[in-house]
This record gives sequence, structure tokens and C-alpha cells, in this order.
Amino acid sequence: MLSVTWSFVPFYRRCNNHSRGNIIGQVREGSPPISLQHTCTTSSSVISSAQFALGETNIVRVNPEGVQRAAEYISRKIVAEQYTPRTWRAQPLHICPPEPYSPSNPLTTQCLNWIFLISALNFSFWSEKEGTIERYGVEWRKGWDTTLERSVHTGYWSLVAALNRALEENIPITDPAFYSSEYICPDSLISHVFRAAPHSTEQIPLLKERIAIMREVGFILCTEFGGSYFGFLEAFQKRHRGRGTAFDLAQMVTDAFPSFRDEQWLNGQRILFWKRPQILVAETWAAFYPKVSTDPHPIFPSGPSIGGLTMFADYRVPQILHHLCILEYPSSLVKELRTGTCLAPGSREEISLRAASIIAVEHVRQEILRFRDRPAKNDVDKSTSEDISSVLIDFYLWDLAKKIERGEEQIQGVETADMVPAHRTRSIWY
Repeated sequence: MLSVTWSFVPFYRRCNNHSRGNIIGQVREGSPPISLQHTCTTSSSVISSAQFALGETNIVRVNPEGVQRAAEYISRKIVAEQYTPRTWRAQPLHICPPEPYSPSNPLTTQCLNWIFLISALNFSFWSEKEGTIERYGVEWRKGWDTTLERSVHTGYWSLVAALNRALEENIPITDPAFYSSEYICPDSLISHVFRAAPHSTEQIPLLKERIAIMREVGFILCTEFGGSYFGFLEAFQKRHRGRGTAFDLAQMVTDAFPSFRDEQWLNGQRILFWKRPQILVAETWAAFYPKVSTDPHPIFPSGPSIGGLTMFADYRVPQILHHLCILEYPSSLVKELRTGTCLAPGSREEISLRAASIIAVEHVRQEILRFRDRPAKNDVDKSTSEDISSVLIDFYLWDLAKKIERGEEQIQGVETADMVPAHRTRSIWY
């Protein structure tokens, strides 16, 4: 990780007039038109819509027995590994904000802009050439703390490495005033930022869509929020008078940025997944999580109520949930996954996988809290809903899935199913 000292990055402070790119065409045909003004939702709206979708699709099943067994395993692992929100700062490619928190420090704004762009582009990294050197990857340092040791980063980490590499090359790629403008940041430069490692035969998926999203979100930040994610957070604090929660922030993100509006329509009901809005909020929460957990959070001074967020419904966490026997798939779906069949965005199978994952992690969270509250288990931990959130469980499960993928870890001491491939859906939403 790097505690930011970006003196090498020249930051542009002008915004250019241009039109927003339209990248919302992936919403299902026949869906009602999208409005920039959403009706008011609550944190339970994501859960209730997922519960509706799970019942309506009737494909993926949440296994109560698997939930109970896996919850105890996950609980013990989180304690044993001292896995906390501060673990975020230990990731070698992450850029960490300066401590103590200082809103006037330009490094705070620069770190927030980095977090924002990462979340805006955090989608669709699966590869047709999985497990080979030909898959898309980005060659860069192993981490900010190493200078000579290089690595080819794949998957989500290819995005992080590409942006970090650009910053090191004095390209201010995380500045909204820069990446929103096709004049000072042409498409060809963005393509260069995401250039692949020498042995890769693939390019980053959905490059055109990523460029359009950069133009859109950068334009909105520049024209409505002072040109930065910090300015957006200032508007959030003003709107909620310093008492806004994590879910309030996710709601404001979906209201402001169409490309974050991860929703589908199913049998006349709007299904909210909100993977990237919620992960943006969660990354912000974790990056600025105080050293002393009882200290006020600088972004959420009245308390984040992080328990109001759900897990982030992607393709990696459902895979590990199935491996842990928390989710059960019908044989027809397993066959599709094993043969690499692509599931269309908004298909019943895809909606069922994502909805089931949201509900499953909620059940795991509730079971962990019950497990830790039992007198016989007091040697493990005593936790509140803020300590054990669906966000923290998601973070842990995603890291676990990547360790298993790299051959660094195997699950022992709890029943598992055969690891089936993650589902393939090419989409801007996740």
C-alpha cells in the first residue's frame, strides 16, 4: 500500500464542455425509462427486492444448513486472521489516505478521487483465457513498497495496477477534470493507460464502455460537485447535515450517476443490486476507518451504520458461496457454468445468482451474530452488527476466493462443494 505522497502528479483544475457518453444501454429492453430522480429507498429495499427476485426466479437456493456451518467457519477465520476494516490498508496496491484525517490536505482529495475511479470501473474482469499467460493482465510493481520486483496483475487488480502505473508515469488519470475531457485525455491515452502485459493477447474488457463511464462521471463531478469526489462528499454532508449513513451515500451515488445505477426489472418490480455504489461507499469507509474503532469516522461522523449495506453482488462471491455449500445450484445451471456459457445481463439465471448471494450473506451475518452471542462461544468474540457487517463478510469472502484461485489456501474443517467456475456475464454493472 502507499500512503499518498503524489508530488509527481500534476493535477488539472479545469473542466471542459463536452457531452456525456450514454452507456446505460445495457438496461433490459422494455424496462421503464430511467429518471435521474429516484424515489426514496431504504437499505431494506435492496434486501427486499433481492428476496422477491430469489422467489420469482426460483433457480438458486440458499441452504440453511450450509449457512449455519459456514457462518461458524467464517466467524472463526475473521477472528483468527484479525480481519477488520483496517485490513483494506494492508493491500499492497492500495493507496491509503494520510492519517490523521485532514480535509484540507490535497492528498486526501487525491486518494478519494482514486477510490472513486476504481469503483466506477470495477466491473467485468473475467477472461476467456483464464489460467493462461495470454489473459489480460497489467505488468507493474508487486506493490507500492517494492521498486524492482514486477508482477502481471490480473482480474480486478489489473485495473488497480493500470491506474497506479499511470500515476507513476505522471498521467493524472484519477483527476475528474482530466479524464472527463476527450481533449486533454483522448481515448488513445486511456487505451494506453490500460495497455496489456507483453504476453497478453486480450485487451481489458469493455474498454469503450469504461471510457464512456469516465467521461460521464467526470463530467458530473466537474459540473455539479466541484470537480472531485471530495466535493461530492461535501455535498453529501450538507444534504444530510453531517448525519448521513453509508446507505444514504450509496443512494446519493445512484441518484447522481446513471452508470452506477445497477438495477433490473423483473415481473414489474425494480430489483436493486447496487454493486458498485455500495462498494464505493464501503471502500471509502474502509480506507478512512479510524485506528481506534471507537473514534468517529471522518466521513460518517454520526456513525456509518455500515450494516445498512449488503454484499456486492458480482460473479466471484457467488462462486465461493456455492463452494461453501451456502448456495445450491440446479444441475442445469452447473452445466452452463462448467461449459462457460455466458448468462445474459438481466436473464433469470443471472438475477437469481445475484439475488441469492445478497440474501445468503445477510443470513450468514445474522448467524454469525447469533453464534457470537451464545454464552458458550464467548471465547471467540463479542460483536455488534457494526463489527460484523455484510460488507466485511464480502471483503473476506472475495479475498478467500482469490487465495483459493491462486492456490494459496484450501478450506478445511467445513463441508464444501466442488468449485465450479464463476458465472460469465459481460456487463458494466459488475
